[in-house]
Amino acid sequence: MQLTENNAHLTYCTNIHPGESWPEVFDNLKQYIPALKSRLKTEYFGIGLRLSHQATTQLKALEMSEFKAWLAKHNLYVFTLNGFPYGGFHNQVVKDQVYAPDWTTPERTNYTKHLAYILAELLPEGVNGSISTLPLSYKPWFDSSSDINEVFKHSTINLVKVVIELIKLHQKTGKFIHVDLEPEPNGLIENSAEVIDFFENWLLPVGGKQLADTLSLDLNTAEKLLRQHIQICYDTCHFSVVYEKPSQVFEQFKQAGILVGKIQISAAIKNQLPQEQSKRDYLAEYLQKFVDSTYLHQVVAAHADGILQSYIDLPEALQELRETTAQEWRTHFHIPIFNKTYGVLQSTQDDILTVLDLLKDYPCQHLEIETYTFQVLPENLKTDLLTSIQREYEWVLQHYQDHSNLYSNQHQTVSSASS
Repeated sequence: MQLTENNAHLTYCTNIHPGESWPEVFDNLKQYIPALKSRLKTEYFGIGLRLSHQATTQLKALEMSEFKAWLAKHNLYVFTLNGFPYGGFHNQVVKDQVYAPDWTTPERTNYTKHLAYILAELLPEGVNGSISTLPLSYKPWFDSSSDINEVFKHSTINLVKVVIELIKLHQKTGKFIHVDLEPEPNGLIENSAEVIDFFENWLLPVGGKQLADTLSLDLNTAEKLLRQHIQICYDTCHFSVVYEKPSQVFEQFKQAGILVGKIQISAAIKNQLPQEQSKRDYLAEYLQKFVDSTYLHQVVAAHADGILQSYIDLPEALQELRETTAQEWRTHFHIPIFNKTYGVLQSTQDDILTVLDLLKDYPCQHLEIETYTFQVLPENLKTDLLTSIQREYEWVLQHYQDHSNLYSNQHQTVSSASS
């Protein structure tokens, strides 16, 4: 849906729904989107579409025509894609394979180009498009700084190849699309300092020269185009897990000339660590309910001296719970955003509220609710999926700036989505 303030758009990410093939994706959209749109009583409804590699290869001209007709019939539009998971994302072991293939590979490069072609076909006139993607690669895969530098180099080269296609698409169709790197714990880029380091030491100097040489541009123009087409997806859960304050991150990015193209609204688990062993045992028993075989749930522990300690997954952290001297844990588990507490656990909901408030000073046009873990929540937290998604929207709308007048009447802006 389109929001009045800053011409922003709000959606939820359809990675909530299992399904890798295009027929499965389309069936999910038909089942949930019109019903949700009706419940929210909005005339126009934006979709945050997750397409796997398999789905992109199946979305041919005939399927695209059928999809566009369906969008037009129901007053729907697509403005953002989730291009992070390349392959299976539900009902199987995902774990660190969510980063594969990474940005060093032609598979990731070509997949993202294909997503851009699809999005350009679907974008309404006058609306920019975004594609969120992984933070280049997965840090634990590499043993040395030289290995990591090779990943930065090849990732930069491949990102520039995508930017060249985005520039051509813009020139040919008038549709402007940016790719948004999504930092997360243990990603190759996991915090604001590493984002800025990548831009200043790799993307702009190395990528800028590559883009300038390829398109016969001066270096300043090439760097400007890179800043426009490579932006950041700020996932509120991810930045909370690594203990970054939203106001500082947004200001640092602004000072570095780095744009936030998409905000994913999500909440992490946080909990203070009690001193008594009996309470720690109870906490361990409660956290065990959030262990699952599908996703990585990275944990970052904060110690009294400010040192942060990272665990690859929740089971590894639980092994040290009885002995750790940390004061707080934050766990990468996208819990529903509308609750602040879950039994003995808390959420990082306050950071979402801070980010929503910051939008008046740091505008971002693409807002996407991303709670994809409904299937693996503990049984006592599971509710009807449609109702859960509705509650997430209503919570965001309640707290968004100027929420008394959210819905835009700019029919012409979004109604051309499928024209």
